[in-house]
Amino acid sequence: MKTPRAASRRFAAGCIVVALLGWGAATGAQPARRIVSLVPALTEILFAIGAGPQVVAVSSYDEFPPEVQKLPRVGALLDPDTERILALRPDLVFVYGSQEVQQARFERAGIRTFVYRHGGVSTVLETIRDVGTATGHAGEAAAVAAAIRGRLDAVRARVQGRPRPRVLLVFERQPGTLREVYASGGAGFLHEMLEIAGGQNVFADIPRESVQPSNETLLARAPDVILEVRASGLIDSGDASTERTVWSALPGLPAVRNGNVHFMSGQHLVIPGPRLAQATEDFARVLHPEAWTTGGGAR
Repeated sequence: MKTPRAASRRFAAGCIVVALLGWGAATGAQPARRIVSLVPALTEILFAIGAGPQVVAVSSYDEFPPEVQKLPRVGALLDPDTERILALRPDLVFVYGSQEVQQARFERAGIRTFVYRHGGVSTVLETIRDVGTATGHAGEAAAVAAAIRGRLDAVRARVQGRPRPRVLLVFERQPGTLREVYASGGAGFLHEMLEIAGGQNVFADIPRESVQPSNETLLARAPDVILEVRASGLIDSGDASTERTVWSALPGLPAVRNGNVHFMSGQHLVIPGPRLAQATEDFARVLHPEAWTTGGGAR
């Protein structure tokens, strides 16, 4: 995903935005017992499948689950502390796909790596199962993946048959302005979550995870709903209210005219891990609140 330089540290390291993996363990390798995770999404997976006690360090951006607060921090995407990681004597390190230099160093030291890359919902579920295999928790991982798929199916059923609003899903822009807007294109987990939640991505025809539209393009796409998502801690509630009003600069957008600009905050919204189903339901509750009222079945 191509993001602005100022946003890449927060989005890539904090999440965003994601999971196509390259698990390179040899067949028959023993499950890892000392794990370092530089990827928040995979950290969440490790704890969700019962492998938390095997984790000896996490990235600087890990916040969930609460147990990670007690673990050493060893950097993240742009600043991994390789020396400290080696000193912890891990037998498996979870890395981003762009960390080729670190990956090669770990492998020269005889340490296996699990490589994480961007992907969609199905890849998140595959990642969970592969993390289970790598850590000796295959059964638990399969159960977690099945539960997520079940919850996603339940969201689909809730919104089935309802009108699908045209949605602009924004995950980054310059604070206080409509400059450097980055929105979900028609690929990746954010796009797929939006579609499951009963929305129609206004950039579904662009096969990329992110697009940087001009104001003219936004006006041409004419979204019915603007949905902005941010990780927790990047903006407080007061600022969120102010940021919503920024869109008044484009009164020609149907979403602005009709007051359908929504700001959502939470790491689970931008981290493709075990809380992906909850994030999808949160999207659906904004897009189709009537589906969660009494008697709000499909129509």
